[in-house]
Parts: sequence; structure tokens; C-alpha cells
Amino acid sequence: MAVASALERPDLITAEIVEASENEDLAIKYGVSSVPHTVINGKTVSLGGVDTQEAFIEKILTLREAAAGAPPLVREGEEAHVDIVIVGAGPGGLTAAIYGERSGLKCVVLEKGVVGGQVALTPVVENYPGLTRVAGKSLVDLMAQHASQYTHIHQGEEVLEIKPNGQIIASTNRGRYICRAVILATGAKHRKLGVPGEERLYGRGVSYCATCDGYFYKGKKVIMVGGGNSAVTEALYLDSLGVSVTLVHRKDKLRAESRLQESLFNRKIPVLRNSEVREILGDKIVAGVRIENTKTGKTEEMPVDGAFISIGYEPVNELAKKTGVELDGAGYVKVDQQQRTNVPRIYAVGDITGGVKQIVTAVGQGAVAAMAAFEDLANPYWKEKGAV
Repeated sequence: MAVASALERPDLITAEIVEASENEDLAIKYGVSSVPHTVINGKTVSLGGVDTQEAFIEKILTLREAAAGAPPLVREGEEAHVDIVIVGAGPGGLTAAIYGERSGLKCVVLEKGVVGGQVALTPVVENYPGLTRVAGKSLVDLMAQHASQYTHIHQGEEVLEIKPNGQIIASTNRGRYICRAVILATGAKHRKLGVPGEERLYGRGVSYCATCDGYFYKGKKVIMVGGGNSAVTEALYLDSLGVSVTLVHRKDKLRAESRLQESLFNRKIPVLRNSEVREILGDKIVAGVRIENTKTGKTEEMPVDGAFISIGYEPVNELAKKTGVELDGAGYVKVDQQQRTNVPRIYAVGDITGGVKQIVTAVGQGAVAAMAAFEDLANPYWKEKGAV
């Protein structure tokens, strides 16, 4: 975005891309410990995330973080008629758009953030069939380019409400869409500890992605919070970078598969069991953590340079809740084999449905949902049951 802005208006804007690991003095000056980290006129305006065009322009104009849910600079204010509104432009949503359009249904993909979701921030994907090794951003760019040949993808447009009575009305921060079906592909986000210091120091030593930010901590001391496959895998990754990492797990036994635990022990990576982080300490950057032993109740402070957190995911289900879609005990949307929810003509795909959170899973579910919508709109099963 910065480079594009500089190319568009070189008379007003100049941009420079800095490799933090090669410019340690600048990294220290601006407290850079996560990527991307955007500084405008000496002021940090973005930490550890990718901005939409609207949000980045707002930051240039105001030199502050864009307000959550802020209206875009250009309000379309229009009412459009489509067959399917797809909420979310991750692999599941993009696939649903391709299959929906190829079935003859007019679709639109609405994404409040950036296209690709979490995959766009994944450095390397090594388990997607047909591609031995590919950057996550490159993979979703290919998907988005494919989908854009069929449908419109609106980045920075948030769906605020869905009214599924009669014609479905999806209201956004730009206008309204009158549609016949909706596919929810809102995904899941990293679960947070919810302790003091976590939000304040995010991007300044607190990270949820070791593969994104690990190289900042070479030769430094960090903790990895969690006990599952992801936490252990990322702890091993940090260790391979030359980071002194200690795994902190709240239970006595790790949940990671045995081969990962074996690698952990072979590397002699310390593990603090029955331990929970109660506070993340530091002024401008992380300086330590306060850890409680859950068996003894004893609390100690541990000096560290970073706190990596990998304790699972939680569904982005706010819109689903508003729509009256049934959720399971963990907050994930309940679907049948055709990705139908309990609300007729509302479908859900990808991480929002729980289960196996993998790119291939989301892609498969996106195809199934689009084909189910095509069949259901042609033969509305719900009318037999007396539903609207």
C-alpha cells in the first residue's frame, strides 16, 4: 500500500521498505518485533497486520490506527441484487464463488479485512496438493485471481447484518445486498490469553506467529505458550533459529503428537508444566512474564524478550450469532454434510465450522456449499417444512 501510494502521488508521498533484521538500530528505535510494521512520519500506525486500501489511506491522513468498523472513504450507498453473498475471502469463500458462478449463480465476495485471511500471513504452505512449497500469500493470490475472473471481490466491506426473512438482505458498511443465499466463511482467529499486558504489547514482543516474527529473537530468550501441535512445532522452529525458547503449558501432559514431543525433548527445550502466564510485563516492549504454578500456587517473574502464544483458535461468529445460526458448545457454526446451517439458505464453510482447520478442508467445503446452494435454490427443501 505504501509503495502504491508513493507511485500514485510521488509529489506527496515517499516510501521506503526496511529489512528489520539488517537494520537493528532502526528496529530498536521503533520497537519493531513483528511484521509488517508501518511507520509514517516517525509514528507507528500499524502492527503485525495487512491493511485494506481504505484503512491505509485513513492512516496516512490521520497518522493513527484506523477505527474498527470505520466507514470507508468512498461510500457506495447502493442496493445490489445477487444470488449469493459470500462473507469472507479466504480459501473457502473464494472457492464457493468460483463454483457458484460456474453454476450460473451471480455471487459477490465481501471481505472486511484482506483477501486470504490467515493464509495470507502464513510464510510457507507445504501441504497443499500439487504445490510442494508455496508462500501463503502467493497461494491465496492465485485463488483470488481465479475467483476474480468470475465474480466481484470487495475488500474492506464488512457485513453488519443479515436478515433471512423472505428475500435475504445483507447490510454492509457500504450498502445493501438483496440475495437468495448467504455463505459464511468468516474463519477463526488466534485465541488470546486474556491477561494484562497482552493487548498493550502486541507487536512489541507479543506474537501469535513464530514463523512470521521468530527471526527478530535470534540469540534472545522467549516463551512459547501452549501444548498442542502448533505450539510445539513453533517452539522447535524458534529453537532452530537460535532462539532460547521455553514452552509453558497449563497442564501436566502436552497434547502434541508423540513425534513432536520426542523432537522437543531431544532438543532439550525446557518445558514448564502446570504453569499459566498471569501477566506480560514491560513498558514499550516485552521484558518478562509473571507465571503461576497451578499446583503450588507459587508465582514467579521470568525475564524474557518475547511471548509467543499458540493456544488454539476461536471462531469469528458475531455475524452468525446475529443471524440466528445454531452454534456448538465452542461457538462454531453447526452444519450438515451439505454445509447447510439450521437457517434455510444460510451455509457455512472453513474454520468457522470447526473441525480440521486446513486450507484443503475449506476449499472442499466451499465447493460443497456452492453446489448445495445451487440445488437448494432450484428445489427449495425448506418450503416443504413450512419455513420461509
